[in-house]
Amino acid sequence: MDDKSTRHQRVLIVLLMVLLFGVISVQYVCPGSDCQMLQQLGSWFRLGGGAARPPGTVLPNLPQKDPYMAEDGALARFVPRFNFSRADLSRAVLFNIRGEDVIVFLHIQKTGGTTFGRHLVRNIKLERPCECHAGQKKCTCFRPGKKDTWLFSRFSTGWSCGLHADWTELTSCVPARMDSQEPAPRNLPRHYYYITILRDPVSRYLSEWRHVQRGATWKASLHVCDGHSPTLSELPSCYPGDDWSGCSLQEFMDCPYNLANNRQTRMLADLSLVGCYNVSAMSEEERWAVLLDSAKRNLRGMAFFGLTEYQRKTQYLFERTFNLEFLSPFTQLNGTRASSVDVPSETQHRIRQLNRWDVELYEYARDLFLQRFQVTRQQERRLAREKRQQERRRLRERFTTKQGRHLKPTETPRLTKSHVTEEQQREMVADNGAESEVLLPDWWDMNENSTIEDYLDNVEQW
Repeated sequence: MDDKSTRHQRVLIVLLMVLLFGVISVQYVCPGSDCQMLQQLGSWFRLGGGAARPPGTVLPNLPQKDPYMAEDGALARFVPRFNFSRADLSRAVLFNIRGEDVIVFLHIQKTGGTTFGRHLVRNIKLERPCECHAGQKKCTCFRPGKKDTWLFSRFSTGWSCGLHADWTELTSCVPARMDSQEPAPRNLPRHYYYITILRDPVSRYLSEWRHVQRGATWKASLHVCDGHSPTLSELPSCYPGDDWSGCSLQEFMDCPYNLANNRQTRMLADLSLVGCYNVSAMSEEERWAVLLDSAKRNLRGMAFFGLTEYQRKTQYLFERTFNLEFLSPFTQLNGTRASSVDVPSETQHRIRQLNRWDVELYEYARDLFLQRFQVTRQQERRLAREKRQQERRRLRERFTTKQGRHLKPTETPRLTKSHVTEEQQREMVADNGAESEVLLPDWWDMNENSTIEDYLDNVEQW
């Protein structure tokens, strides 16, 4: 072996070592599959080197990151705990904004309901947008061509049924209030679509404590049940003064009458089933079991509910449920006042115990929410596949006609992009209106159930 060959081998070994060191360094500095540096390097190799592609450029036939999975870190496939019926999972409603239909927002404290309520009046693409003026707390949300409202919420009608009215109050108050203000025509019955937002119980509880600590009281809440508000003996106050500002978390947790405990369960349940606020009607365990069952039933029957922890999925499901579109995407804000509170693990455990019914309700709601999201996405993709199949059949016919012959009954040639010239593609766009529908990548069809029945049959259960 001559000296020249030896030098070449040494150079090759040095280059391999440098490459190995570089790969290890990149993985150390920028771990994970989402690393922008790795994605850029990968694009160079895929494109055979050359200039870096501009930000936002979509490479053809490559899977793009799912925005709904990327935001909240949820798994693309989760394992459901509960069995729900087809009606529970498919929630699209025939909301008629031009008719007499009304969306009723049940606003639970410290669930992000204020932000969502503003989305409803300021961020929906409507033929007749809500009129919101600076300095005014309420917006005017009239139907197209009419002077009656399609939205019953804090920012449209105010607290017309009481401050943070619950399910029991709203279902008995809203129809009467709407009929007195805007009588519906006899031939057009009014339909009410109830919606709400839920939040992780520990985060919600800490957020309410911080809000109360700053002086919030919600004293104006009516708590009407079976036609009357609770007496002072039925609903004692946790504090003697005007408010409870400055209270410690320990004081907040120690009050046995604190309505923050299991607030979401109580606000979503039919309180008349347990004698309203008369806690002597049955044992505490039996009372809360009835309330939890009622809250779950009402939640399933609602037209829509969202979760604070899943903003983009909440937006997606609302849009598909009501066939309405938001102008700008929801933003996932992980930095809240509750998240900034440094709470020891034993204190968190105590909060979960105080809110055990809310914890169970939230796990139930989260499971239902994610199953609805998954089913809705699958149905949407199935419709997209059917549309593409119809388009491909049409293109095959056009392609074979341009070749000067017709297909025999037994012939089923597969039309690929290589068969379609640029001129034919332009014709397809002109005929179809959207090139993306003609040239969608093949990965879109992978690993999806075709129908909701397939989903219910094949989904893995715990």
